[in-house]
Amino acid sequence: MTAILERRESTSLWGRFCNWITSTENRLYIGWFGVLMIPTLLTATSVFIIAFIAAPPVDIDGIREPVSGSLLYGNNIISGAIIPTSAAIGLHFYPIWEAASVDEWLYNGGPYELIVLHFLLGVACYMGREWELSFRLGMRPWIAVAYSAPVAAATRCFLDLPYWSRKFF
Repeated sequence: MTAILERRESTSLWGRFCNWITSTENRLYIGWFGVLMIPTLLTATSVFIIAFIAAPPVDIDGIREPVSGSLLYGNNIISGAIIPTSAAIGLHFYPIWEAASVDEWLYNGGPYELIVLHFLLGVACYMGREWELSFRLGMRPWIAVAYSAPVAAATRCFLDLPYWSRKFF
């Protein structure tokens, strides 16, 4: 039996990380889109669970009559909801650091925007990950193309409709 020894190239830590991220030999393909997808979907999921259980009432109409949607405020699994961002905010991006306090951010429905924007970014990254995997395997990206219709529908349902159905006058 003949043993062949070959010298291993010394690669940097970053090089090994890049090879591991883009390797199709892993049990679960991560890819560069996955590097962005995993934290955004984990953030959306964890904030959704916390808000569904314990978010305070939200002033959805901007008329100082808060609507409660969480379990701790009297809703059950069927009637519980994440209340959309307040009409007082309008069509503006409302991150946590824009509010004077976390209580104000919660009162104006900030978790809805955080959940929706992270979810939609994560879903778009999932589609990109499908494209990236097909590219690495030398396939045509038809799965990513077919998945783009549900991504567009989710964007329409969770981002466009709650904001464009508001009264501006």
